[in-house]
Amino acid sequence: MLYVSKENININIRELQQTQRMAVVQQPGAPAQVVAAPSAAADCPPGLEYLTQVDQILVHQQVELLEALTGFETANKYVVKNSMGQQIYFAAEDSECLVRQCCGSNRPFAMKIVDNMKQEVIHLERPLRCSSCCFPCCLQKLEVQAPPGHVVGYVNQTWSLCYPHFDVCDATGITVLKIVGPFCTCSCFGDVEFNVFSANGQTEVGKISKQWSGLVKEAFTDADNFGITFPRELDTKMKAVMLGACFLIDFMYFEESPNQNNRHH
Repeated sequence: MLYVSKENININIRELQQTQRMAVVQQPGAPAQVVAAPSAAADCPPGLEYLTQVDQILVHQQVELLEALTGFETANKYVVKNSMGQQIYFAAEDSECLVRQCCGSNRPFAMKIVDNMKQEVIHLERPLRCSSCCFPCCLQKLEVQAPPGHVVGYVNQTWSLCYPHFDVCDATGITVLKIVGPFCTCSCFGDVEFNVFSANGQTEVGKISKQWSGLVKEAFTDADNFGITFPRELDTKMKAVMLGACFLIDFMYFEESPNQNNRHH
């Protein structure tokens, strides 16, 4: 009779669970890469394990050929990678076609962010609000849920006459980080940086950088590349809120149809 100890069974179960949480990412012209979800603290929302040990993530918006050729606004899609260029998440905008054409970059939307197992781990909600300094009582706001249905934080635009200002808040509305953008957000042959500060606004702790993508891509598409840096020890839930802040900044300042000559602010 074959005897299998309970300890061996538990080890095999843990190995199987770890294998199920591994994703194979095929990079163009490169062999497949395996990204395994690291172990995380007990209070880490499921699916955010990838964020626990990182201090930088990259966000690459996918080029939509229909939008590039016709100017017809399509739903945005993004690939989220670690600093090694390995995909950890995929984000897809969920909005109505008519709303995208009529409201442009100010449109309300939901965004689903899934891991490499196609499980939704982060959900974003942006309502229809103003972004002008003339309407300080109805400025932009983004809600971040992780997992979906459980609010972990908000990104709130705050009133400012010249410079973009945002508060990154936890689920209770307490400000954890502040984001300050440049006077001019036009990306002309260089990166555009939004600096991230501590809650008191005194210490710079990171940044959200809109990276120059090249003349052709910048001129004919609104597909953007971003880099996000933050303290490695930052709460994982707040790292997810920072990712949401990147998407909100993209929509507010860099979501431009190819046939338009102005940027939406």
